[in-house]
Amino acid sequence: MNLTTPHTMLPDLLADLSDPGLLLQMLAVVACLGAGWLLSRLMASMLVVNGERLVARHASVDSFLHVLSPLLSLMLLVIAIPVVGRWQHVGLIRVALPILTSYVLIRLVFFLLRRIFAMDGNAGNFLRASEKIFSLIVWISVALYITGMWPAITQFLEHTTLPIGRHQESLLVIMQAVLSVVVTLILALWAATTLEQRLMKMDSIHLSLRAVLARTAKAILILVAVLVSLSLVGLDLTVLSVFGGALGVGIGLGLQKLVSSYVSGFVILLERSLTIGDMVTVDKFSGRVQQIKTRYTILRSADGTESVIPNEMLVSSPVQNLSLTDRNLYLSARITVSFETDIAWLFPKLEQAVALLPCVLANPAPSAFLSCFGANGLELEVRFWVSDSEKDGALSVSEVNRAIWRLLQELNVETPYLQKKL
Repeated sequence: MNLTTPHTMLPDLLADLSDPGLLLQMLAVVACLGAGWLLSRLMASMLVVNGERLVARHASVDSFLHVLSPLLSLMLLVIAIPVVGRWQHVGLIRVALPILTSYVLIRLVFFLLRRIFAMDGNAGNFLRASEKIFSLIVWISVALYITGMWPAITQFLEHTTLPIGRHQESLLVIMQAVLSVVVTLILALWAATTLEQRLMKMDSIHLSLRAVLARTAKAILILVAVLVSLSLVGLDLTVLSVFGGALGVGIGLGLQKLVSSYVSGFVILLERSLTIGDMVTVDKFSGRVQQIKTRYTILRSADGTESVIPNEMLVSSPVQNLSLTDRNLYLSARITVSFETDIAWLFPKLEQAVALLPCVLANPAPSAFLSCFGANGLELEVRFWVSDSEKDGALSVSEVNRAIWRLLQELNVETPYLQKKL
């Protein structure tokens, strides 16, 4: 049986409503939907054997199962049209086909978008609103197609032109161009996100190298998607050479700092001079590296302040990295005691009191020194190391100072400088 055109789809459906074989068509549609659901559940159960999962599943896999069920039903419905059509009209099944196709399209687009973009914050609200608008457009298009109005609208869009430069382009061509660009970009971003997740799970590769590979792959996929979409529309890519030359001049003149920061970001990741978690000081900024982006790096100080440092500064300026080769942090605490204090007797007790603290490492062990002879007494310094897990060095110093203060009170050691302040 020949495929029914949109002009005859609705009349065929109305004619089949009085056909006794309508029940058979309804049973065929229900059977296809039920079989698709059962097949998707069967595929999901194949991942679990004796209560254990053969493949690690997460939210994306479970979300794709919602796409797989209507997709399998759609494939079965396509097969059912020529099979049932041998004995009777299939107007109802032909109407169900574009409806189910639209449902599959909406589910697939939602799946890809939620894999690419985060669903929290303002971006999540915008994405959910976009999904509703997209669903509305798709269902309106299906209604126009079933009622036979789609060819008339297509003809109107084809004969309505807009001036673009020295050429006249129809609305239909413009909409096809926009649609092709959007589709290819979504596919490219989805592929880049999937590749990035796979790379981040490869513990055999250094984290910085994984980040470089992921971002490079994402940039290449987006570039290829744009070029492919433009070629699908029929745009001659040779015209981009002029744009490329102008872009090169613009980068050379006005975007030197920006491009330098981008290049510096890749240099930092490849050289591994900085990694996430390092304690660094650059210019007047100090803190722990929280994120290394392509253009900038975020430092978080002990008081919670986050500083956005352009990567160019990290490459061109001296950077003090306190945890480049050794992840442990070196700290010290200073006190002043009277000149009559027996420091040879006091030093071991100070070292022992500091070593008992859980935040202080046993190796290297804490050590006490006579720093200098002050105006009010002997200035002592207790040096110690804390592990990299101690995120806030100021808290460790405070805890050590409190332990030293308790010890001095127990031993009745005179602190002349503090007495003078009181």
